Amino acid sequence: MAIVKMKKLRVMAMADQRDTLLRELLRLGCVEINEPDGKLEDPAWSALVRRETSRLSVTKSEISDVDTALAAIERYARMKDGLFIKRHPITEAEFLSAETVEEARTVSGEVGEQLQQLARLQNEETRLAARRASLLPWEKLEMPLGSEGTEHVLFRLGTCPAAVDIGTLNVELGDCAAQVQEISADKQQRYCLLICHRADEEQTMEVLRSKNFSLTSFQGTSGTAAQVIRDLDAQIAADRKAQERAVAAITASAPARDALRVYADRLRADAAKEASAERLLTDGTISFFEGWVPAERLKDVEQLLERMGCAWEAADPTPEEYPDVPVQLKNNWLTRPLNMVTEMYSLPAYDNVDPNPLMAPFFILFYGVMMADMGYGLLMILAGIFITKKYRPKGTADHLFSLMTLCGVSTFFMGMLTGGFFGDFITQAAKLTTGADIALPALFTPLNDTLMILLGSLCLGLVQIVTGMAISFIRKLRRGQILDAVQEEVTWWMVFAGIISMALGVTDVVLYIGVALVVAGPLITGKGLGKITGIFASLYNHVTGYFGDILSYSRLMALMLAGSVIAQVFNTLGAIPGNIVIFVIISLVGNTLNFALNLLGCYVHDLRLQCLEYFGKFYEDGGKPFRPLAVDPKYVEIEND
Repeated sequence: MAIVKMKKLRVMAMADQRDTLLRELLRLGCVEINEPDGKLEDPAWSALVRRETSRLSVTKSEISDVDTALAAIERYARMKDGLFIKRHPITEAEFLSAETVEEARTVSGEVGEQLQQLARLQNEETRLAARRASLLPWEKLEMPLGSEGTEHVLFRLGTCPAAVDIGTLNVELGDCAAQVQEISADKQQRYCLLICHRADEEQTMEVLRSKNFSLTSFQGTSGTAAQVIRDLDAQIAADRKAQERAVAAITASAPARDALRVYADRLRADAAKEASAERLLTDGTISFFEGWVPAERLKDVEQLLERMGCAWEAADPTPEEYPDVPVQLKNNWLTRPLNMVTEMYSLPAYDNVDPNPLMAPFFILFYGVMMADMGYGLLMILAGIFITKKYRPKGTADHLFSLMTLCGVSTFFMGMLTGGFFGDFITQAAKLTTGADIALPALFTPLNDTLMILLGSLCLGLVQIVTGMAISFIRKLRRGQILDAVQEEVTWWMVFAGIISMALGVTDVVLYIGVALVVAGPLITGKGLGKITGIFASLYNHVTGYFGDILSYSRLMALMLAGSVIAQVFNTLGAIPGNIVIFVIISLVGNTLNFALNLLGCYVHDLRLQCLEYFGKFYEDGGKPFRPLAVDPKYVEIEND
């Protein structure tokens, strides 16, 4: 596979055809419209054109409303999708149906009104509950809360810290014609009624303030606290019934959820169209835009533009434009799941190579080597196929579970070679049930053939590193960098071949030739003292670099050994009681933990080998993803009519 070739597109259309043109481009889904960078700063352009306007802000507001309505229906009607949204198929005619849109818009508005009403009722309930809580300490007070006393006696409600003793406080009031009565108390405060002669009010309050006594007022409140609390309880009950009616109205909208979802996807398509509209330039009569289109789809775009009477041109990007060219990878069923890995790292530059087909065999094989268990591989295959078929995930989720399936096949195959099925589950189970010593056939086992597996891991690493060097060698030849290709790749191939030949006892000549080339490179390209220092620098950088890279592949052996040992440890622990039921339970728990750890751990270590050891030999990143104007539904899968 390769990076899709792009054409730079320039289009002029009549301004009154803008919406129709954008709608048709949206249906094609293969044109990326660029921002008019620099043109509006150019006096020659700014004097003639301006940016197009759009309804993007209005559309985003509508999206927010329908998403809120969907969330409310899912919450109150208890309609959950589970881990993934199951996308159901829908025809393009149904997707664009005005009847569906009108129904969904009506439901969205009604649910929005009920949510606003519900929010008001909940705020009111909170206010009433807070007022009720403030009155509860005074519930036993039989005097009306608004009473302030008589002509000569005043009544005051107040609080003081719980540590204050009311009896002692009354004693300290001394000759004051006043008394404090406790109404109720909690851990923090005492709630009190002060009865005081008006002539002694000032002296009384001076004593009370020294005890942190603070007054409480219920102005405008008539009746006793108990009466007001009963009224508040009635109001809260009525409020909650109104809330229940609002929730019931929202729940009654549940049958319209599918229509709302279609409407939400339709609005997102409209938002994409309006966002692209803002990238167009216009003088009021014509609209102009620049963009990119895959060369293989240019014919479809050409037919559309010709049919609409647009003026247009398409050209290959120049080398100076390569950094701005969006990148789209052309993949098949095997390499497409690796998009997740490539995008996580960084897309390749437009003039680089597509890493997916170069990485796929190694990534899938290495994952299987590290996991290496038939049981785990079978679980990965079944989970990947089930989720892909049932939920039809898109984008990264689709890549993730497709990659899980492929890695599961590799894991199952490597498990066949090592004889692992949930570790030694079958062996232990057979001993407990029949007493027989049964073991699955194995070409090698992690515990008994550790050194051989280590050497095999290093050999796999050498193969991948040499492959990366070969890719770099070919790219340099195409660029005319012949001397660099010989010095960086051919020289060290000779060194590697010489080391292997010497280790096998074949010949030492190849190694001598390689060393001679290592020395000759800096002597030819260096200047002055740099000829000598270049030799040592080249030796140090390449020897330590290649040695470290190859040694990194020992993690293939380490993870295979770790996964196998952990599984066997749990199986052994489960077999100790001698009961098959206990064995199955402990083994199930242990293997579940081991599987979860290795599922992520193998991916992380595999990713590291690809991105650091492999990509470092040939990969040039920095590509911008190709983002065409296209319908990208979240809830439905649109089928062509």
